[in-house]
Amino acid sequence: MMPSIPQLLIVLVIVVLIFGAKRLRNLGGDLGSAVKGFKDAVKENPEDEENQAQIEGATKMESVAEEAAEVAETVKDNKQA
Repeated sequence: MMPSIPQLLIVLVIVVLIFGAKRLRNLGGDLGSAVKGFKDAVKENPEDEENQAQIEGATKMESVAEEAAEVAETVKDNKQA
């Protein structure tokens, strides 16, 4: 059963009397900031993780390529000796 408009107004007045209008305004602002921060974090997180994974993969590939070049040089030097 849905409360009627007069009932909602009475509840709203009681809440304002208990907490005060300034505190409710601050609470609303804090809640809005928290929701915005959460949305930003959810939106940015997968992209950041993906970019970080690509950077790590590229770094690992570079180190493997350097090691392969060193091994190839060693093998070439051993064949010449």
